[in-house]
Amino acid sequence: VQLVESGGGLVQAGGSLRLSCAASGNIFNNVMGWYRQAPGKQRELVARITSGGGTEYADSVKGRFTISRDNAKNTIYLQMNSLQPEDTAVYYCASGSSWYRAPDYWGQGTQVTVSS
Repeated sequence: VQLVESGGGLVQAGGSLRLSCAASGNIFNNVMGWYRQAPGKQRELVARITSGGGTEYADSVKGRFTISRDNAKNTIYLQMNSLQPEDTAVYYCASGSSWYRAPDYWGQGTQVTVSS
């Protein structure tokens, strides 16, 4: 499985961005997720989604971010609204076979920068 993210960029506080992650290989049954890593901080889960559409969000993004997937296109999305400077990070797409283990595959990351 190869994962390629797109959609990052520079946005002002309060703005929106939509990240996409295109997967090569069959991810139909995989848990798909978005993680982020800010400078000097550990990588953290942002949101993840099961093949059936079950989701989990970090408390810091609940109500602002929405994860979705299109299994027919082997693509997942992260709609990010009401962005804040603390959302600035490199965002990574990830894929794994189990909800209870760390992801097996990672994308190369896309930079999201939110200016105040």
